[in-house]
Amino acid sequence: MGARFAFTGGREGWLRVVLTAVGVGLGVALLLLTTAIPSALSVRHERSEAREDYTYIQNPPPKADDTLVIADVDTTYHDKEVRGRLVEPEGPRAPLPPGVAAYPKPGEMVVSPALEELLDSGSARLLRERLPYRVTGTIAESGLIGSRELAYYAGVENLAARINGWQVARITEFGSPQRTERSDPVLLLLVMVVFVALLMPVAVFIAAAVRFGGEQRDRRLAALRLVGSDGRMTRRIAAGEAMAGALLGLVFGTVFFLIGRQVAGSVEVVGISVFPSYLNPSPWLAALVAVAVPAAAVLVTLLALRGVVIEPLGVVRTAKPARRRLWWRLLLPVVGLGMLYPMFGQGRGNGDFNQYLVIGGVTLLLIGVTALLPWVVETVVARLGGGGVAWQLAVRRLQLSSGTAARLVSGIAVAVAGAIALQMLFAGIQGDYTKDSGKNLYRAQMEVSAPQGISLTGAGEKFSATKGVRKATVLSQGSVGDKSWKSEEEDRVSATATIGDCASLRELARMSSCRDGDVFALSGSEFDADTVKLAKPGRELYFDMSYRAEQDEVPWTVPATVKPARSIEDPRGERHSGLLMTPAAAPPGTATKVWGQIYLSIDQSVPNVHEYVRNTAAAIDPMTGAHVWAAAEESKKFASIRTGLFVGATCVLLLIGASLLVSQLEQLRERKKLLSALVAFGTRRRTLSLSVLWQTAIPVMLGLLLAAAVGMTLGAVLLKMTGTTVAVHWPSVLAMTGMGAGVVLTVTLLSLPPLLRLMRPEGLRTE
Repeated sequence: MGARFAFTGGREGWLRVVLTAVGVGLGVALLLLTTAIPSALSVRHERSEAREDYTYIQNPPPKADDTLVIADVDTTYHDKEVRGRLVEPEGPRAPLPPGVAAYPKPGEMVVSPALEELLDSGSARLLRERLPYRVTGTIAESGLIGSRELAYYAGVENLAARINGWQVARITEFGSPQRTERSDPVLLLLVMVVFVALLMPVAVFIAAAVRFGGEQRDRRLAALRLVGSDGRMTRRIAAGEAMAGALLGLVFGTVFFLIGRQVAGSVEVVGISVFPSYLNPSPWLAALVAVAVPAAAVLVTLLALRGVVIEPLGVVRTAKPARRRLWWRLLLPVVGLGMLYPMFGQGRGNGDFNQYLVIGGVTLLLIGVTALLPWVVETVVARLGGGGVAWQLAVRRLQLSSGTAARLVSGIAVAVAGAIALQMLFAGIQGDYTKDSGKNLYRAQMEVSAPQGISLTGAGEKFSATKGVRKATVLSQGSVGDKSWKSEEEDRVSATATIGDCASLRELARMSSCRDGDVFALSGSEFDADTVKLAKPGRELYFDMSYRAEQDEVPWTVPATVKPARSIEDPRGERHSGLLMTPAAAPPGTATKVWGQIYLSIDQSVPNVHEYVRNTAAAIDPMTGAHVWAAAEESKKFASIRTGLFVGATCVLLLIGASLLVSQLEQLRERKKLLSALVAFGTRRRTLSLSVLWQTAIPVMLGLLLAAAVGMTLGAVLLKMTGTTVAVHWPSVLAMTGMGAGVVLTVTLLSLPPLLRLMRPEGLRTE
């Protein structure tokens, strides 16, 4: 009967059930999306592992008809990573990477759909110059980790001669070798808290959505009592009506999820993209959502009716209600703290955190916000007194139905509390996963790694002529030893030999004078003793230029005029040791056989200056890597968790805004006759609009204050658990509360046009 009432109650009934279904559907869609995230991450990981081509191989297999020579030539374009590989199959059975049907011929490339789209657009002229290959095909979905990933495989010749053990390798198969890596307990704790903090507001909103139209429903139930139903039957009918709305909400949620799933395939958030096929919720998690949502709707309805007396002649809710009890509301966060207390000080040195205690404790603390908020709102508004007409209307309305007002903002309060706790935890442990790079960004802003086989002097001149480059510091390195590198001597004394012109060497050392042909012995590092042993005039040393298994060395005699030099920090923030050589003093044949580093000072005000540098690097040699320096280096896992939090928080904020708007419209619709009556009596519309704003602002302010208190408490507890010094990150607290207040203000402004339409005397008409 309840289900029939939901769908056969005329226009009012349909409107009520649709509002409920939309509210529940938004929550269900986000729940399904959340349950699909582990699957999406797992598929991305599997795709990434399946195409791995480890080039760090010291002993490559011999050439055969099933071998492939591959080079890692990743690049960046406008802060977007471009995965690049140069390939040269050495036989008909060379392994194909996933998603590639056939290898491109030399001078051709196969690209991802997103890269093809970018290259065809007019905005990628500089990238097109960097990739001078003809596009002959696309990489299929199985070879990509996301729909917006930029990737390519380009065919080249004579790649085998450049195998070096770290950038170019010969392989016989694609795929990651089995490697076990110990998980970081603190990062696992972070992941658990992120999921709980993001899902709790969703659960709160679903619980609030199933109570839409509560007052009209209770009046209808009173009519049922009048025609003969008893109290239990009335509650069962109400539960059936709520379950019907929840079931329709499941349908809406599934539709919203499928739409969002398709949209997700065409967007990129913080560098992360997925294919729609990745977002497949785990069957048992989807089944849990399908069962839990209707069950929660029934349970919430029965709990809501527990304090309402439904009699044949009306609903007793205007009598003075019993004051809300505080003790059990405080019990929830206290029990939550008790569950988390045993893990205080555990840090990352005492094994993994107990996931059941973590999830249970954080959940109870956040549920404590929803339990405490109605009591706080009721207690505060009961003490509010006189003021303007708008204020009095708002306060009286809150005094009559403070529970409804608290329900409206409880979701925001939970979301803000969780966000504050997470931001405190992120800020507290960030130092463990972010370290100062040590690079001096005043002396250089980019670094170029030059491979063997190119003239470093010529490369330096090309970079100096590149648009936006102010200065190029060219340095190359080899090793010198007192015994042949081809021997197995273990007592060899060796040192680093750095080659560069005088201007470049002055970036590494303080020297009295310098001209081409000079050699310097460095002091000021922990390896000074080895340098002194080697830098004896007339001594024969062996200069190694290869860093490879098959040594490539030349004998070299220390000149009679070895000058002293004092080591200083280079642009990377490091101190060099060993010998410094000017080009004329270096052993013959080293010019194109050593690996080099080129430090670039650039004019950041020149548009696309980084792209100009990368294009110059690619023109010199495709395997020349150009990297932009940053002041800090961050753990990739830590950054990916923070990215996941950002994406999830964005979705939750959108849900909060949409659900709040639906809730606000439903509240206004229920008060349609009341608003019309006030207007008919001469109340100004501005006064009524202000009263609606106050009705929202008072509970929101109380909710945000409570959320800040609980969030800071939870944040302090989590920091204690990780063994980190407890400190309140006030910018995060203010930012999170400000965002919550901003969402409410936006929703209130969006609800003003419907409010103005409802404030008409014609709303008093009835049939």
